[in-house]
Amino acid sequence: MQPIPRDILAQFEAVLKKRAVPVAQHADYRKWLRYYLDFRSRYSLPDSRSEHVRLFVDKLRQKNQTPEQQKQAAHALSLFFESQSRKKVVSTGKAQPNGKAMPEPPKPHQSGTSPTRQAAPMPSDPAVSFQPFVSSLSPGSRYNDWRCLKKSGSPEWDKLISDLAAEIKTRHYSRKTLKAYADWSRDFQGYLRNKPPDELSARDVKAYLTYLAVQCKVSASTQNQAFNALLFLYRHILKKDFGEHKDIPRDKKSRYIPLVLSRKEIDAVVKYLHYPYDLVVKLLYGCGLRLFECLQLRVKDFKFDAGILTVHGKGEKDRTVPLPQMMVPELSAQIEVVKQLHDRDLAAGYSGVFLDDLLEKKYPSAAKDFIWQWFFPQKSLTPVPGRQELRRYHLHETYVQDALYEAVRRAKLTKRVTSHTFRHSFATHLLQTNYDIRTIQQQLGHSNVRTTMIYTHCVPSRTIKEAKSPLDF
Repeated sequence: MQPIPRDILAQFEAVLKKRAVPVAQHADYRKWLRYYLDFRSRYSLPDSRSEHVRLFVDKLRQKNQTPEQQKQAAHALSLFFESQSRKKVVSTGKAQPNGKAMPEPPKPHQSGTSPTRQAAPMPSDPAVSFQPFVSSLSPGSRYNDWRCLKKSGSPEWDKLISDLAAEIKTRHYSRKTLKAYADWSRDFQGYLRNKPPDELSARDVKAYLTYLAVQCKVSASTQNQAFNALLFLYRHILKKDFGEHKDIPRDKKSRYIPLVLSRKEIDAVVKYLHYPYDLVVKLLYGCGLRLFECLQLRVKDFKFDAGILTVHGKGEKDRTVPLPQMMVPELSAQIEVVKQLHDRDLAAGYSGVFLDDLLEKKYPSAAKDFIWQWFFPQKSLTPVPGRQELRRYHLHETYVQDALYEAVRRAKLTKRVTSHTFRHSFATHLLQTNYDIRTIQQQLGHSNVRTTMIYTHCVPSRTIKEAKSPLDF
């Protein structure tokens, strides 16, 4: 576990003294801060500070910490958030029209660093520390919460990253693709020590990819992602020759075989899941969905009369899958739950659900229409930054992942299970029941049948040996 950085520790201890925390408890408060910083570096967390506190306290509860310790840890986090806000106010001194200090721009990447998974930046206002989760999909702040898109020490590179984000958004690529490509471009900037973009060449790419493979020892898939990010940057933003780069050292690509659960193991996991996570997992397995596809389902996607479900998949490619008949009563009951929640929200004067891109501009009343409501709505309403309105977001992925982790632990399985394991199990079980590979490809939404062929390695080959003459072959 890494020690607390000196500047953070100094600000934190100053707030401890200001808030009159007993000196005898300072060591415990520093311990909770150290645990939290390690927790934040290991997991991808949402933007809201309240969600940081909730998830961290849940983790302490799983580690059998007492309620008093959990309460003290939550208080330590609130003081830490206050110390970070105070630091930004003192260091910048630039005020916005609403009187708050402007956030300090992040430091540029240093040479020799490779991108690591970092927690999402947190709001700077301590008054919103315990407000509901603020979605990064909310209007006006769709991409502004990411460090890779903020200003650095090079205006030329800032413009380049801004152009990259605009190009990806124009092509309607996913937010994950934008963040990955922008992160790699920023790391490329740091490796080159802010070398002017006009002077970049194919040799710089070769040196950087070689550095990733030889010194950073990244996997083949990680290096391929960096390669694709820089290829997009050179071709569509810089308009320069990217080169062949066939002689770059590459790690051997692993032969990955998906992990598959038996039906008995799936039932054992579902038994320890409570509502609504049991329903989510059943849909993941019953329809072969990705986790984000399941959580982004809306009421209009369910066609009970035809017995099909419309799935909005990867790369904005829609597909239809059959609804499991045994789940129809549960799914109908969930529709009724959403209907009651929608009525209460309308009575409370909320502004509707979040919609994609400019859909709300095209259909102004769609956000409040029942058919556009999330099938798995978030419990709390989300305040929209810069607007006096509340909106409903769908259930966050981290809730499902935490509930699934706990269910697998209680079921005492000998396999490492994630939400994607149920999609693998769906495809493999169809293959075992003699469904042809093309049908399974359509059900999964794969563009290429070679992607689906990997599931043939999950089904053991069985031959029936009978005593026959070679003449009968």
